[in-house]
Amino acid sequence: MPRAQQRLQTFGAAGERLSGFFLPGQPAARITLGNLMLNGAGSVQHTGNSLLLSHPESGALFTEYSVGGYAWRSLGALRPTGFEADRDVHIAMNAGLPLVDPTGGFFYVFITGTPMFRKYDDQGTLVYERYIQGRELDSYLSAQPNQWPRRLIQDREVPVVTPVIRAAAVDPRGRLWISFNVPYTYVYDTQGDKAQTIQFQAAGIVSPTSLSFTPEGRLLVTPGCYEFDPGQ
Repeated sequence: MPRAQQRLQTFGAAGERLSGFFLPGQPAARITLGNLMLNGAGSVQHTGNSLLLSHPESGALFTEYSVGGYAWRSLGALRPTGFEADRDVHIAMNAGLPLVDPTGGFFYVFITGTPMFRKYDDQGTLVYERYIQGRELDSYLSAQPNQWPRRLIQDREVPVVTPVIRAAAVDPRGRLWISFNVPYTYVYDTQGDKAQTIQFQAAGIVSPTSLSFTPEGRLLVTPGCYEFDPGQ
């Protein structure tokens, strides 16, 4: 974010810069995890020929950009939050992670407020919506505040909202993996039903800040750059 403007760049396999552009405007609220920004440019997903970004400021959940920075389309209606009277908080409660499903369509995982996700088809039509629940989350969610501190960014104050969800990814089979601020990860099957609850063990219990899958189906987790067999 040079000069407080969000910038995206793409690079080739040899490290050469292919393209770059600035995003218009600024996020209404910054969703941060430590020193990582999770919304806006921090939510970028590469589809193979375009980029998906969480952009609820536009009136839709996420926007598909060309690698040159042209907005192709916006997808997904904002969810009701109960904070519609405070636009910044309402936008923050719609921040999330847009994810490409290798078997078709997209997921959108809301990272703040009430945890939930949506599945969209390739045309952007809603397929289903699921609330995320589990006893591992009960005490954490019950302690969530109703008001958030504000921080001066340039010439305006914006709320600083803490995420509930730290990371999410879709495996080659189309299953959705979601990691939380508590050290658990839920796995959802292709119908949106919870199939597994996982804790990652490496040098102690790992709370993932990112999840990604290799073409061979291996799961890569940070921090630590650990590799896991998702079948075990």
